[in-house]
Amino acid sequence: MSALTLKATAVGSLPHKNAQEAIELIFKKFKEIPFWPQLAKIDRHEDMTIQYLQGIPGIKFDEKQEKYTFDSQSDEFFVELEEFFLDYESIVKEKDFTNLEKYAITKPYTSAIPLYLEKLKQNQYEYAKCHIIGPFTLGTSLCDSENVCAFYDETCREILIKGLTLKAIWQIEQIKKVSPETTPVMFMDEPVMSQFGTSAFITVKKEDVIEALSEISSVIKDFGGLSAVHCCGKSDWSVLIDAGIDIINFDAYAYSKSLGTYAKDMEKFLKSGGYIAWGLIPTLDKEALEKATIQNLETKFEEAVEDLKNKSSGNISKDLIIKQSFFTPSCGAGGLTMELAEKAMTMVNDLSEDLKKKYEVV
Repeated sequence: MSALTLKATAVGSLPHKNAQEAIELIFKKFKEIPFWPQLAKIDRHEDMTIQYLQGIPGIKFDEKQEKYTFDSQSDEFFVELEEFFLDYESIVKEKDFTNLEKYAITKPYTSAIPLYLEKLKQNQYEYAKCHIIGPFTLGTSLCDSENVCAFYDETCREILIKGLTLKAIWQIEQIKKVSPETTPVMFMDEPVMSQFGTSAFITVKKEDVIEALSEISSVIKDFGGLSAVHCCGKSDWSVLIDAGIDIINFDAYAYSKSLGTYAKDMEKFLKSGGYIAWGLIPTLDKEALEKATIQNLETKFEEAVEDLKNKSSGNISKDLIIKQSFFTPSCGAGGLTMELAEKAMTMVNDLSEDLKKKYEVV
């Protein structure tokens, strides 16, 4: 993963209402790690909590509540479930892709992926970013008819984990078809991880979250991808490290020094080749983004690096942190204006280029 050093990519969502325009912006700005965008302003099915539900058994749209729910009681569900587990075994264990298209992400759940893949064909990219919603966030967002979160039910949780795994495999295989030498970087978007350990999820067991992330991460790596988790906040970073994640991505603008609390875990993570994707562009704070300058962001990065080094009592060197770092915005840019979204995309690349020159990274 050494080629990731000080490069730039982005988290996912953009405010565009035209998929072609969004893709053109991405491939213009991100020459090293392009990504495909979630465009919820084109269709609500591109919202991250809905986008990956296609083809997963038990998912129903409740007309009365006007939301998706998990129904594990119908006869239809048990028929779907048997077929689903057979598909999972053949795809994951035997690498038989006969039924993989059943778990594709297609319209109206995405408008950008086909355009993204077409663009990837045109140049050789060492890395290409793709993404799924994380199992903890989906499992605590999706409820049954009695409003009980799916993550609390062992069977429902297993279905969501395996369903998301199949979504990840489908994306990895699509990228490899059009660009065989490209390494897919699969992000699991876990905004709810910032609330893990709080009173809202006091009954959630740490080992259940680790197991969920670990299962998906191990399959991503087995299929030739890198596994990442994005958390738009701060969290118990030991969970992600214990889950075997390759890349931790977080809001480093607001919580730049949160990694230092877990210095021992971070030492193990970085020395084993793990990467920090610093979300330094403040997409969650419009006023801060309007005022942001590259100089200020570089200073924030340098201070965060120094803080992590100091809190590790010197066990993590500055050189190691720099080597194992790259950059993103703090979160998706879907809630921004078009102008501010483009500024965020420009700034993360400018930050990357400036720091690569400073640290003489080719």
